[in-house]
Amino acid sequence: MKTATLPPLRVEPKLRRAAESVLREGESLSGLMEQSLRGEVNRRRLQAEFIARGLAAREEAKSTGVYYTVGEVMDSLRRIRNDVATKRRK
Repeated sequence: MKTATLPPLRVEPKLRRAAESVLREGESLSGLMEQSLRGEVNRRRLQAEFIARGLAAREEAKSTGVYYTVGEVMDSLRRIRNDVATKRRK
């Protein structure tokens, strides 16, 4: 697979020094920047998917007339959390 180059990133010297100060053993500034970019791309993708699911749920609720209270949703989430915790203990 071929690689591509991103545009150079101009930052204040203070930010560059701060980034360099947190590099881990053997890590390059380029590696940190790539990791950060991958993380942000992933966060934005997850956020877009979350919003799409919320809008779809809203449309489903409008079309079916079925709505849930905050208490019902929280109870459901607690049951899921407890089920996951129980499975981890096994």
